[in-house]
Amino acid sequence: MAATGRQEMQRTTGEVRSRSATGNTSGKFVTQISRGNADERSIPEAHPATAADLTPLAFAGYAHFTAMQFRDGGVRGLDLHLARLRHASLQMFGQALPDAHIKHALRAALRAGPAEMSLVATVYSPEGEFTVAGAEAVPGLLVRTGPAWTGLTGGNGRAGPAGSLSLATFEHERVLPELKHVGEVAKTWFLRQAAARGFDDAAFKDRAGRLSEASIWNLAFWDGESVVWPVAAMLGGTTMGILRRQLTELGVPQREQEITMADLPTMRGAVVMNSWTPGVAVHRIDDVSIPLDSRFVALLTQAYAREPIVMP
Repeated sequence: MAATGRQEMQRTTGEVRSRSATGNTSGKFVTQISRGNADERSIPEAHPATAADLTPLAFAGYAHFTAMQFRDGGVRGLDLHLARLRHASLQMFGQALPDAHIKHALRAALRAGPAEMSLVATVYSPEGEFTVAGAEAVPGLLVRTGPAWTGLTGGNGRAGPAGSLSLATFEHERVLPELKHVGEVAKTWFLRQAAARGFDDAAFKDRAGRLSEASIWNLAFWDGESVVWPVAAMLGGTTMGILRRQLTELGVPQREQEITMADLPTMRGAVVMNSWTPGVAVHRIDDVSIPLDSRFVALLTQAYAREPIVMP
């Protein structure tokens, strides 16, 4: 049987090596720790992660993160990534690391790596989970880099999905859906359930039947004139944020709508998106076929390309 779009996607994170954040000419990648510091005037140095550093994270589910792609000397939507980390830290820890500290750690990781890479910044409590930590437990920051997601099959980078996708829906409502937190076993569980049914990936609907998001993706739809964003409890992705503001600048109509399976036949296109890509077409959700409109994906790609690339 021919491989599906999801089957062609290499989902493994690959090996990540710890090493010095200076003097790198090897093209390897870095896992580094920056200790939390509540003093905005003093920026802590990042250092290669040791086993002792990683112990609080090894089995911890009380942490949050953001994932970004480093291209052409910078990152798109850096302000959105920083805002995501700040908001989640305030919600989970009651305090947030200063943006300057985070940008300093990101720069150290970026200087240590190749010209193009993917990067994950995780904020965690040194006290771990199943504890009640006070203001003295300033969060720590783990920065991990790895191969760039190329969006193409083959090559030296990780491969994104090839072709359009089919999604199987499951009733699932994430805990703290507005936060990008770790330890979400349900995402992989439902992905595997979808694959067992012959689909590429999983999409979620809430108890009211409203489509919200997919496993590691946001959803967007096209009615032939407007980009339609689903209304439900979900994680607002950074790529979604980039697209919404750039589509506004382009004068492209956008609207929000509660979307159920009954609404899908009225849609003229659908995509999933995340930090890897501004849009991968979806041709089927459950047993409902969705037209493939190349103009929709091209429009999202155009809008995404308008976003400035910023060095942390």
